[in-house]
Amino acid sequence: MPPATSDEEPNSMRIWYFLFIFLISILFLGHILWPFWSIMVLSFLLTNLFRPVYKFLRKSLPQTGASILTCLLIVFIVFIPLLFFVGALSSEALGLYQWGRTTQVGMKLQIFVQDSPLILQFQDYLKGFGFIFEPAQITAMFSYLAKMAGLFISNQVTAWAANILQFLFLFFMMILIIFFLLIDQDRLIDFVIAVSPLPDDEDRLLLEKFEEIANAILKGNGICGLIQGILGGVIFTILGLSSPILWGGIMAILAFLPIFGIGLVMIPAALILMLNGNLGQGIFLFIFYLTLSFSIEYLVKPKMVGNEVQMHTLLVFLSILGGLSVYGVLGIIYGPLIVTGFLTLTEIYFAKYDARVQKM
Repeated sequence: MPPATSDEEPNSMRIWYFLFIFLISILFLGHILWPFWSIMVLSFLLTNLFRPVYKFLRKSLPQTGASILTCLLIVFIVFIPLLFFVGALSSEALGLYQWGRTTQVGMKLQIFVQDSPLILQFQDYLKGFGFIFEPAQITAMFSYLAKMAGLFISNQVTAWAANILQFLFLFFMMILIIFFLLIDQDRLIDFVIAVSPLPDDEDRLLLEKFEEIANAILKGNGICGLIQGILGGVIFTILGLSSPILWGGIMAILAFLPIFGIGLVMIPAALILMLNGNLGQGIFLFIFYLTLSFSIEYLVKPKMVGNEVQMHTLLVFLSILGGLSVYGVLGIIYGPLIVTGFLTLTEIYFAKYDARVQKM
C-alpha cells in the first residue's frame, strides 16, 4: 500500500510548478508592457479625473458614444493646449539662455551687495575665519544658473519637438487606453482583485488609496498648480517680465511642492524688480505671491481635495523631490503613489498581521 503522502506530494509540486510558471508569465507580461507604463499610469489618472463626465454622458448615450465624447474632450482640453505650450516654451527657454549670457541684473546685484553695510560686516566676519567672499561670485553664480537652466529646458523641449511623431503615437495610445478604461474599468478592477492572493478588503483598500492620491494629485496639486502657473504667467506679462509662458510652466510644476512652491520663482523675480529700481512692482509681486499662494493652499485646495489624503507635509515634499530625481517630471505623480502604497501596506500590516507575527 503506497504512503499516505504520495497523493499530496504531486499536488504540492503541481502548485509550486504552476506558481513558478505564473510568475514567469507575469514577468514577461511586465516586460512587454513596460514601454507603455508611463502612458498607462497617466491614462488611469485621467480616466479617474474625467469619469464623472463619462457617467453624466452615459445617462443619454451608450457606452461607446459616451467614451468617445469623453476622449474628444480630453484631446481638446489636454492635447491642443499642450502643443501650443511646447512650441512657446521652446522659444522662451532659448531666450532665457541668451538672457543669462547678457543680463545686467547680476551686475546690479553685485553693486547692491558691495554697497550694503550688512554684507560688508558679513565679509569681515568671514575673513576672521579665513573665508573670502566676493560679490562677483554672486554675479557668476546667478548668470551661470540662468544660462544653464535655459539651455537645459531648451534642449528638453527641442527633443520633444524632434520626436513629435513618437509623442503623437504615445498620446494616441493614451487616448485608446482611456477609451477602454472608461468602459471596462470596473471589470478590470474585479479581475485584479480576483487574481490577487490578498483578501478582497485589502485589495480594495489599496485601490481606494491609489484612487484617492490620484485624485489629490490631479484635482488638488494638478488643477491648483495650473491655476497658479497661469496666474503667475499673466502677472509676469502685465509687469513686462521676460518669458512669462516659461516661468508660468515652471511655477505650475513648483506648485506641487509644499512649503516653497511658486515662491522659488516669484520671490527672486520680486527682488530682481527691486534691484532694477521698480520698487513698487517688486512689492506688488511679493504681495500677489503671498495672496495667491495662501488662498490656493488654505482655501481652494482643501475644498477640492478635502481630507482624502493624510500624508505629512515633509513626506509629500520628499516623495515629490525623490520622484523627480528618479523618474523625471512624471516623478511628481509616481513619488506620492509609491509612498501611498507603502503607507497603505504598513496600515494593513499593523491592523492584521502584526499581532500574528508577534505570536510566531
